[in-house]
Amino acid sequence: MPTQLITWAVDHPWPTAGITAAALGILAATLWATVRTARAINWPPGPVLVAGAGALVCTAYSGDTSWRFAGERLGMVDSTERALMFGAGELALLACAVMARSNKAATATDTTAGSAGVPGVLVWVITGVQVIPCYATSGIVGGTVRAVIGPVLAGLLWHLAMGLEIRVARPEALSTGLPAVIGRELRERLLSRLGLATRDRTAEQITRDRATARAVHLAAVLEDRPGGWLAGYRKRRLAAAVARSGAGTNGEQRHRLLQQLAARRTSGQLATVPLASPWAGTPVPEEAYPRTPLGVTGAQLRTMDPLTVVHLVRAAHPEDTPAEVAALCTEYGVPVSETQVRIALRAGNALYPPSAPALVRPVPDPAPVVPDGVQLLPLTCHQVAQAEQRVPVLAAAGTRTRTVVHAEVPDHEPDDEYVPEPLGPEPDVPAPDDEVPDGDRDVPDPDPLIEQARAEYGTDVPGVRALKSRYGVGQARAQRIRDALGGTK
Repeated sequence: MPTQLITWAVDHPWPTAGITAAALGILAATLWATVRTARAINWPPGPVLVAGAGALVCTAYSGDTSWRFAGERLGMVDSTERALMFGAGELALLACAVMARSNKAATATDTTAGSAGVPGVLVWVITGVQVIPCYATSGIVGGTVRAVIGPVLAGLLWHLAMGLEIRVARPEALSTGLPAVIGRELRERLLSRLGLATRDRTAEQITRDRATARAVHLAAVLEDRPGGWLAGYRKRRLAAAVARSGAGTNGEQRHRLLQQLAARRTSGQLATVPLASPWAGTPVPEEAYPRTPLGVTGAQLRTMDPLTVVHLVRAAHPEDTPAEVAALCTEYGVPVSETQVRIALRAGNALYPPSAPALVRPVPDPAPVVPDGVQLLPLTCHQVAQAEQRVPVLAAAGTRTRTVVHAEVPDHEPDDEYVPEPLGPEPDVPAPDDEVPDGDRDVPDPDPLIEQARAEYGTDVPGVRALKSRYGVGQARAQRIRDALGGTK
């Protein structure tokens, strides 16, 4: 067969070259896809992979022991039966290790390494059971070697592989497993017993602290028993301890020595120190915080429908705009938008942005006082764009007085003759009936044009002239519509 392929390739060089190029292209594409897929996989860190590989080899070593034990001790003579049953323990160990790793990854936080849970405990239980076939198959010496290199080392490597990944990602994380907690507690207690509870101290500082504690003890003993045949020996030891503590040259160490000695000498006063009784506390009031009107109103409004709340708030504040009503509802704990308020009030949306809010009406200035002997000149001021509006102004109304009055004499006669207004208020004289349009007579209350104007103008307040020209109404009715829309009188 190879000879025939070679002969065919020699006889057909071009097809052979095409097939070879296609095969090389397919091989290159396969290698490129394999490398790209391998790079896209989120692989664990390198130490975790090495520990996992070692755990697999040790698990295989334990599998050899299980194979021999199944044939010699369990009577599994059939090869198929042995092949299916011998690795039950190793598979269970591998499954528990994988599940324990998942539990640790799921329960890990920034400060804790997570817990392996029940699968972590089962890993050690299976490891202990796998030790029995090692000794049963190879005796004491061989069984020890098989047990250490096989199941015991496999369990340790699986444990390290599970916790190592968490430690690499979060070095400061602490393991929350029971063995780890017991180990940390025993370590801390041992350090405390050895006098090494305070960390990061130099050997000189440790020596000074021990000498200070010894000096305090000897000074307290000499105070209680100043005499006796050991008094001289204690004094010599006290002097040596004080010299070794460095209290004579180090102010901080001297302060610490005196404070500890004072606390030890006066420790008997603790029995008579007056203290306040913790049982005589202030009784808890029945109502810790008084209820405010805003809180009571908000609690009642939150139980209602939002549209009902909008109507109630608008009824309490009829002069507010929809935006202000929405802000009030939100303050009471019923969040609504301005659009929802407009829908509830059937006010519609404005076709153009709302104008700036009207300023507060200023306080009118007091009437000018005309001094005696001053003659009032009636002047008419007019704008260039609107020459028909003329407002009479008093000459003495200015803040400054002038000796020369400049006036402009118009070239044409004014349309209407100026009639000076009296200084006193005029009595209210009703307009004659012939000046009221026919459509303004017998208008129902409320005026139907108010809702129409509110729907068309929205939050904007039109002028009286605009209302008169749009609806063809008189001055009085236009003024009433404007007042109803929120205009100033």
